[in-house]
Formats: sequence, structure tokens, C-alpha cells
Amino acid sequence: MMTLNYIDPIAIQLGPISVRWYGIIIATGILLGYFIAQASVKRIGHDKDTLVDIIFWSAIFGFIVARLYFVIFQWPYYAQNPIEIPMIWHGGIAIHGGLIGGFITGIFVCKKKNLNPFQIGDVIAPSMLLGQGIGRWGNFMNHEAHGGPVSKSFLEHLHIPDFIINNMYVNGKYYQPTFLYESVWDIAGFVILLIIRKHLKVGDTLCLYLIWYSIGRFFVEGLRTDSLMLTSNIRVAQLMSIILIIVGIAIMIIRRLKYKAPRYKDVGPLTWPNQKAK
Repeated sequence: MMTLNYIDPIAIQLGPISVRWYGIIIATGILLGYFIAQASVKRIGHDKDTLVDIIFWSAIFGFIVARLYFVIFQWPYYAQNPIEIPMIWHGGIAIHGGLIGGFITGIFVCKKKNLNPFQIGDVIAPSMLLGQGIGRWGNFMNHEAHGGPVSKSFLEHLHIPDFIINNMYVNGKYYQPTFLYESVWDIAGFVILLIIRKHLKVGDTLCLYLIWYSIGRFFVEGLRTDSLMLTSNIRVAQLMSIILIIVGIAIMIIRRLKYKAPRYKDVGPLTWPNQKAK
């Protein structure tokens, strides 16, 4: 399976310990997203340590739920190989599971700290897209999460770097670089949300994150060959994407009908939701 410029998934080998690019890249995405969110939360007047507990606990429980989510939908395999359940370095992290675990944890931490989860969500949402866009390169390093077989000329017509083309050659075939499609979509969303956030009402950036990410994921998932399947015809990620799009739109409508939410840039720190009805 070796090709010119083929990338080894293992970045560093320290005796029996393997440090994989997958983990390094995901950690990099989380840290970069954290620093950007940290700068944003200080601009609206929160203490510099406001996000520490939220992101720390959300990341931990997000990873746990992301793994459990993946294992549940691949249970026939893991039931026969239970020793592999904790081996996240082999891949097998479901982003939708991470979102569920992270969001629920974030809400609990916000309530405990008397913070407005919509305002904090607006702060973190662009960073989440950035982290997800960077994290997809971990899949690239693992030579996973790709689409179906294509010709080399197809990849060359995408005008992508040779090192990507070379590393989309797996087991004798070239494959669609779906990791790249989603990465570009996520990073574009990160830039757009950062630009328009100050003009939006509190909570809108978080909702637009759900909508933007889910639209891209729905279409990219349709190209992948390794989807988690609910039935023989229903891909779990596509179903979840539709649900999250509906949730994002519904929250934006409900908040406009029931609450007079201020614009993101017009308010300082907000506490746990206690807004007056219009």
C-alpha cells in the first residue's frame, strides 16, 4: 500500500508507545479553537477563565460519548472485540456523539456557573467549526473517512496538492477525499461565522453553526464508504444532520417569537437565561 510520499499514521514511536498524527491533529484543533474562543469571550467582558471548565469538561465527556456513539452503531464488531472499545487511537470517533456529549455537558457547566449557554455557545461555535475542520486531517493521516473509488485523473482535476492525491491511494485504488471537502466547508463556516457574529442576535451563531455544519455533513456523508448505518438505506450521520438543521431553525424561530434577544455585540456577560417575554 506504499506510494510516493505516503504518510505514516504514526508520528513518533517511543519504544512500545506510538504517538499518532490523528491524536496530535485533533489536540491541535481543540487548542487552536480554545485560544480563539478565549479571545472572543474576553471581548464581551467575561473573565479569562470562564471557558476553562466548560471546554475541559465538554471535551472529556464529548470524547467519551463520541466513542460510545460509534461503538453502539458498530456493536456487532465490538461485541466480538471488546478490548478495542477504548482504543480511540485506531479511529472511530463519531462527531455527532461528541456534539451531544459536549452540548449537554456545556449546559450543565453553564448553569452551575450562572452563564448564559446561548451566549457561550455563540463564543464557542466558530471555534468548533475550526476544530472540526482541522480534525478531519486526522482522518487523512489515518487514511480513513474517504469516499468511493475514483480515478487519479479525477483527483488531479480537483487541483489539489500531490501529497493528498498520493495518500488517497489506499489498497490499490484512489478514493474521493471527503475529509478535504468537509474540512474546507467547516473552515469556510468558521470564517463566515466570525465575520457575521457581531451582527446576529445572541443564540443565532450557535444555531447557524448547527445548520451550516449539518448541511455540509449531509452531502459529504453521502459520498463516504464507511458510514455508520441505522438501516441498510439510512446513514446515521445524514439522519442526525437533518435533525440538527431542524433544531437549529426551530430554536432561532422560537427565540424570536418568545424573547427579545439582544445582538451579540451589544451586551456584556449574560447570566443563566431569565429573559422577559416580548
